[in-house]
Amino acid sequence: MEGTCSSISRPEAAVEHLTSRQHIVDMCQALLARGYLKATEGNISVRIPGRRLYAVTPSNYDYARMRPQDVCIVDFDGVHIPDRGAAALAPSIECGMHATIYRARSDVHAIVHTHQPYASALAFLRRSIPALSDEQVRFLGREVAVVDYAPSGTGRLAKNVRKKIASGANAFILANHGIVALGTDPDRAVFSMALLEKVSIAYLLALTTEEGKVYTIPTAIREIALAKLRAEQRRIAAQVDQSLPPIQIDREEPLPSVDEVAQRIADGEGAGAGARCTAESVQAPEASAGTTEASGPEAARLGYAISSYPDVDDTLRRLNALVAQPVRGLRHDALNDVLGWFDTKCGASKELTDRAKARIPGGVQHNLAFNYPFPLAMEKAEGAHLVDRDGNVYIDFLQAGGPTILGSNYAPVAEQVAEVVRRSGPVTGLFHEYELKLAEAINRYMAHIEMYRSLASGTEGVMAAVRAARAYTGKKMVIKVGGAFHGWSDTLVYGLRVPGSFRMNAKGIPFGATARTRETFPHDLGVLRRKLVENRLRGGTAAVVVEPLGPESGTRPVPKDWNANVRGLCDEFGALLVFDEVVTGFRVGMGGAAGYFGVTPDLTVLGKAVSGGYPMAGGVGGREDVMAVFGSGLDGKSGAHIQVGGTLSANPLSCAAGYFAIEEMARTNAPVVAGRAGDRLTRGLQRLIDRYGLPYVAYNTGSIVHLECSGVMLLDMKHPLKLLRENKARKTAMEQMGAAYAAHGIITLAGSRMYTSMADTDAVIDDALARFDEVFALVEGV
Repeated sequence: MEGTCSSISRPEAAVEHLTSRQHIVDMCQALLARGYLKATEGNISVRIPGRRLYAVTPSNYDYARMRPQDVCIVDFDGVHIPDRGAAALAPSIECGMHATIYRARSDVHAIVHTHQPYASALAFLRRSIPALSDEQVRFLGREVAVVDYAPSGTGRLAKNVRKKIASGANAFILANHGIVALGTDPDRAVFSMALLEKVSIAYLLALTTEEGKVYTIPTAIREIALAKLRAEQRRIAAQVDQSLPPIQIDREEPLPSVDEVAQRIADGEGAGAGARCTAESVQAPEASAGTTEASGPEAARLGYAISSYPDVDDTLRRLNALVAQPVRGLRHDALNDVLGWFDTKCGASKELTDRAKARIPGGVQHNLAFNYPFPLAMEKAEGAHLVDRDGNVYIDFLQAGGPTILGSNYAPVAEQVAEVVRRSGPVTGLFHEYELKLAEAINRYMAHIEMYRSLASGTEGVMAAVRAARAYTGKKMVIKVGGAFHGWSDTLVYGLRVPGSFRMNAKGIPFGATARTRETFPHDLGVLRRKLVENRLRGGTAAVVVEPLGPESGTRPVPKDWNANVRGLCDEFGALLVFDEVVTGFRVGMGGAAGYFGVTPDLTVLGKAVSGGYPMAGGVGGREDVMAVFGSGLDGKSGAHIQVGGTLSANPLSCAAGYFAIEEMARTNAPVVAGRAGDRLTRGLQRLIDRYGLPYVAYNTGSIVHLECSGVMLLDMKHPLKLLRENKARKTAMEQMGAAYAAHGIITLAGSRMYTSMADTDAVIDDALARFDEVFALVEGV
């Protein structure tokens, strides 16, 4: 793929923990070049992120000839861990000392032990170095202390070192045995060692000149510098102490195959093979998921995209651990390279979007286009790829925000839509057969949608659903889940994205518009019940509106029985249950999330895929008696008629596109194929996260893939000070990661969510994983 940000080439991962081993080799080469290492003296180690392991130089081995596979892996108890792909060499005899330091100091990620000449002179003198400069204190600590003598490689030496390192210093003189320098990463450990040698030279010269006139810096300056060091150490230590071990995946484990699923469907000559495929393949959708009552027999036969529902408790535990620790974003130099790529490779996009700022508020018309550092202008979309104005090609995991389950610009649908438009034009203002065909197709796969009203967008669908619920029940209160996005209507711009934020994003919306809206915190059925009880005193609840996978397409995933429990509460309190399936409709399966969970909502809002990626995608459907409130004139069966409409609603182009896309999705079983692509992508990302020891969290519900790197979407008003302190930094880190993905040829939704499609073959996913590999190598601390 042309035009992506280049990165350093790395050898194939023939051995485990290759990145950490390579750090050792690189450090050895740097120290040899500077003259700090000679032949086989000294030893170097690097903490392996996410594991209680470290990589260390082998014993009595020429550093000039060292290869990654020669480096040894040792655990924090000092036990050598052999690797079948590595050389059978014994680790340094000082591995006990290294293990002691890593156990005691979470902020230490690299250690250098050398016998450099000037610092060694002080080791022979057993002379500590006082605070001579603020630079020394800032990076090495209050003083460079002397560790009492003990023979090398002994437990006594490790014990003596342990006594000293509690001070938090990053450099120590070992009596008659050189020095040990510590760092938050390999570069910082080498820097600490070099700074110690520089300070040692100056101190020795001062001592030989006039010993009694060696002055230290003022105490206040020393403490200011020391405070900066401590703050950095606490930040790095928190990344270790607050983290959880990554999901560990055997490097030999085959990834789920998209091609295998697609081939089985093709061999079965149509959609029916999808049901057999999902029932027989490696990870089949759970038998309990999906009911004929909720989805219709055809959708149940085809199966669902979710091969295995996420372990919600474990996922939330990992997400909370991510939010609890400091952000792990791109290294500064890597971010500069990414921004440089945009400047040099995306000039046409920048010129076009800069011009747009003069005529379009913010420079773009769609929120998804607000990319950092500037929006990319796309020229072509086809299948799994996008091409921008500069000719850069990207793997498209945005898929326009989710509607194109078949892949972008899917030819069989495009050709049939073009024929309809050729005959009737895009709009007539009168009835057209594809209005009926679309409604019938929806009912065929989602039997609970007995009637359907086409509108212009998901936002309009939600507006209409709320209005219908109020008209049908005669009640006024509406409850939503905090953090969920249901479009931009006045009523539901409430608790938007951040649970507990109420009207934080409701600028320009009168208080009266949200006076009858309430929010409940995600996963908290107790709070939902309390809101329903409270609303009884206000005339009752008309509707509870939910995203069935959880807020923001499952960014806060819900337990599998959540929707059934909400259904029970709605029945108990006489409220209508509204499923916002703008994203999940057809993407989770032909029966939608309602079919997968086996829960029947009263009203369902559709969007995105309901027009196959074509304009005017949105509408609301549900039970016939509830939908009757949309009738006009004498057709209203409940005596309540509500106003909805739109000049372009249910136009031939949109309805035909929706009808043909739905039938094509069923014929190819695209949701199941796209879901397997999501499985392959997620499993591959989890393997990379494990390899690099990152705190990131990857999980999926079929073709909806989440990759949380900063946890900004998990902040809430239960912890307002944390939200206030960290929201900007975490949002910035997420945007920067999104930019890095783009610079390496991957388009995501805001750097944290991806939608796979039927066009994502094994080769496409593997290409994407190779690019994610390159990006993860640029993260701080890797």
